[in-house]
Amino acid sequence: MKHVLFALSITCLALIAVGCTGNEIAPPTETPMPTKVALPATTPGAPPATTPGAPPATKPATPQPKVPPTETPVPAPTSVSPPKPKPIKMNSPEYGAHAFLWWRPETADRDLGLAKEAGLTWVKQTFAWRDIEGAKKGAFNWENADMAVQLANAKGIDLLARVDNAPDWAASGCFNAQKKQMGPAKNMQDWVDFLTTFVTRYKNRIRAYEIWNEPNLAREWCGRPPNPVEYVELLRRSYQTIKAIDPNAIVVSAGLTPTTQSNQEAMPDMTFVEQMYNAMKNKSDGYFDALGVHAAGYKAPPEMSPDDVAKNPTYNHGEGAAGRIYCFRHAEDIRKIMVARGDSAKQIVILEFGWTMDTIHPAYSWFRVDEQTHGKYIVGAFQYAKKNWAPWIGAMFVIYLANPDWTKDYEEYWWSITDPQGNPRAAWVQIKAMPK
Repeated sequence: MKHVLFALSITCLALIAVGCTGNEIAPPTETPMPTKVALPATTPGAPPATTPGAPPATKPATPQPKVPPTETPVPAPTSVSPPKPKPIKMNSPEYGAHAFLWWRPETADRDLGLAKEAGLTWVKQTFAWRDIEGAKKGAFNWENADMAVQLANAKGIDLLARVDNAPDWAASGCFNAQKKQMGPAKNMQDWVDFLTTFVTRYKNRIRAYEIWNEPNLAREWCGRPPNPVEYVELLRRSYQTIKAIDPNAIVVSAGLTPTTQSNQEAMPDMTFVEQMYNAMKNKSDGYFDALGVHAAGYKAPPEMSPDDVAKNPTYNHGEGAAGRIYCFRHAEDIRKIMVARGDSAKQIVILEFGWTMDTIHPAYSWFRVDEQTHGKYIVGAFQYAKKNWAPWIGAMFVIYLANPDWTKDYEEYWWSITDPQGNPRAAWVQIKAMPK
């Protein structure tokens, strides 16, 4: 999420965390970048092909052999017993991180161990539809998905699965690696069929599902203008499918990009949520168990309110009132919408939050913090939520346990609480020491 859309959020992980096709992993582009409201739109959140310092897609140093897809899905491995079911309502909060478990079992196991050692009880992992049923309808490759689920179950870590990114056979013309673009299936039944197979395979093994990612961006919606009504229908069908198979699973709506842009390319997250509630007729039952939110901190400390950010150009990027989105507590703006629509009983899940230490990418370096402050702010966000947001806050996912293939040229490298070799940064150390 880059240059013109300075405020797009921490996401696009389907195109990133799990890669696109084959063994290639596209550079993740999930971090929010501020943008002036009046600036013309390009592709939200996607760096131009000529962006300096944006490396080409790389292959893992030790790619795992591919298992040929099968027409008939084989049963899920049973070497690890499924976890005992847990309540739909989460503790306030529960602690998690975004991880990259897809390609390498050795680093996946390492990073799950780091999560557990730090006292994090959740990881968020992207399961891209195109990486599982990419060849054709009914041809499944479960190798990497099975590995991720089995390793998390073995470590006693709860999984939130982000599911999205239709394969070419289901959404021809949607996927564009250069633009970091993906989209939903053209035939909803294809999505329902995939989700049915996926949830059946991992029943009681995946605790929560995030349905799509940032549908308030055109590039996440097949290049078409964001459409809350269409997304709500996708959410409804997904909820019905999941709950019919695994009623104990938590269904979370997609995290949305905080953005000040409102045009054919992007819709502000608050506007999108308002229109979701309009489409649901203010009744979220049957659509989601918890509302997903993205809550990057930008330059502001975690305790700073959106009202204060809006008044201070140092923190609002010179965007005045519209710049209130540039803070962790922007999540409270979303919460106010839920309460106003009579949905105060539902929780919020913070699907992505964090701060950056980036010194080399100008689009991010204006709101960088030093390493110790990075850890202090992340811990402060967890603590602020625990003190002020109970009981409506659920799980919170900090970004990231670093992808092992990132280098300093990847802007995501600078947000992470570990380095790509698995060495803890100050944030990881401070999270570990934090009372939970």
